[in-house]
Amino acid sequence: MALTTAEEDGKQEEESKIKNKKLGGIKTMPFILGNEICDRFAASGFHSNMITYLTQELNMPLVQASNTLTNFGGTANFTPLFGALIADSFAGRFWTITLGSIFYELGLVSITISAVLPSLRPPPCPTQENCQEASTFQLWILYISLLLTSLGTGGIRPCVVTFAADQLDIDKPSTARSKKWNFFNWYYFSMGLATLTALTVVVYVQENVGWVWGLGIPTIAMAISIVTFLIGSPFYRKMKPGGSPLIRLAQVIAAAVKKRKEIIPEDPKLLYQNKELDAAISVHGRLVHTNQYKWFDRAAIVTESEAKNSNPPNLWRLATVHRVEELKTIIRMLPIWAAGILLVTSSSHQHSFTIQQARTMDRHLSKSFEIPPASLSIFGILTMLSGLVLYERLFVPFARRFTGNPSGITCLQRMGIGFGVNILATLVASFVEMKRKSVAANHNLLDDPKAIVPISVFWLVPQFCLHGVAEVFMSVGHLEFLYDQSPESMRSTAAALYWIAIAMGNYIGTLLVSLVHKYTGAKRNWLPDRNLNRGRLEYYYWLVSGIQVVNLIYYIICAWFYTYKPLEQVKEEDGEFDENKVSENGVELARNETA
Repeated sequence: MALTTAEEDGKQEEESKIKNKKLGGIKTMPFILGNEICDRFAASGFHSNMITYLTQELNMPLVQASNTLTNFGGTANFTPLFGALIADSFAGRFWTITLGSIFYELGLVSITISAVLPSLRPPPCPTQENCQEASTFQLWILYISLLLTSLGTGGIRPCVVTFAADQLDIDKPSTARSKKWNFFNWYYFSMGLATLTALTVVVYVQENVGWVWGLGIPTIAMAISIVTFLIGSPFYRKMKPGGSPLIRLAQVIAAAVKKRKEIIPEDPKLLYQNKELDAAISVHGRLVHTNQYKWFDRAAIVTESEAKNSNPPNLWRLATVHRVEELKTIIRMLPIWAAGILLVTSSSHQHSFTIQQARTMDRHLSKSFEIPPASLSIFGILTMLSGLVLYERLFVPFARRFTGNPSGITCLQRMGIGFGVNILATLVASFVEMKRKSVAANHNLLDDPKAIVPISVFWLVPQFCLHGVAEVFMSVGHLEFLYDQSPESMRSTAAALYWIAIAMGNYIGTLLVSLVHKYTGAKRNWLPDRNLNRGRLEYYYWLVSGIQVVNLIYYIICAWFYTYKPLEQVKEEDGEFDENKVSENGVELARNETA
């Protein structure tokens, strides 16, 4: 009877493996990317012109409105950490995405209602002088709406890209060798198309039809995204959560502290290994021991009492080499990750300020048609979309001839180029602002905040294009770095780090703008509340350019000393580890070459 039961268990396990192999694949991409495209369309349509809604509809001063958006942008980029921990610990990515999408929809519904009901907005103020600002109650409606969308973002952002990657098995060597396109490039390309559509269609509706439909369209799009994602549920490969990654990291630290007086063996093979214990968190390969941060190796030292004990180990006292290397990997990634914070700080308010600049410039495409200020972002999006295609089809094959790297250049090199281009974009922005104010002075318009300065709005296009080029290199490279170099059981958490860097950058940006606004004087303030013509916005751009230069130097130093993670690959035919090969940054190397 026992034999029969064992045979049945084995048969069920084999059937489960076969079923799991049939799930996932390219057929799931329309549902997952359909959800993300609708989500990005809704988010872009909602946030891209929100500075106009706050200043024109709620009559908020410019700096307060910009700080409000930046603060909630920071919150929206911080909540992915909690969403990632929930997904990796117990809920899984599918349910985290679903619940996050529902929260986001509730936030969109709330702010759409505020646009429908006049009682939830202050009286109109066409002159933008002595305006009645929104009441506390009206502001709370706004804040609750932004908070709900921030919570929804926390469930969506860290999980969608990793959930899609789970369906494609892009960790497997055969998949990595056979793919003719980079998943992250095309993921970003799809999101860019959604953003481009929002910036043209939704922003035009907001400016020319009204905010009821301008906010209603994103709300409808988000509802469609939820339905689309749920329809694909039967086809998804749903990876089981591997337990809380933060608890595992804490266990390694605790074990190392308890064994701080132990002597680390010279042969790393004597450190504790347990393939069965690590099976759930090392599906595509175990991390190989490295000599960096050797102090943490104490957590994997097997004492005499532990060697005699046949029971499962107490993970707060004894950790496997794989778990120790998970901690080391995260520590190695943090300096590179941190470089993205000040980059976001330098550009966190530029979008808001640029829209206000555009509102004072000649925006006519013809005698009867004006381009909406927020739609200028389409030039950055178009540059990013075309840049991704050119990068994948021309730059990568060309660079591969010289580097031998399947990706053309490493993600670290890609990020470095993005940092440099972004500095150039900020410098160009400062010179354009000087030109705009010069024309305003020549026509005696400096004291008229509502005047249209006779200078074409297309002077702003070069900086948008440069930001688009920077995004091709920096943003995609940063996301790819975090996914590729993080332990596989912490992929959602690593994706959350990408958004946390943006959140911290936004918060620091708010602090920077507030300090600049407070200490640059009342008469010649760099960032005035109402009349941008009497400001010194170009000085602010110079300040953030200097911050970026210092940050680039810091990044180059960190990237120079960075060590890519070594990983034992799994043989696909039998599921066993290949002890003779490791993978480092997508290139297979002999074990002795990585020592």
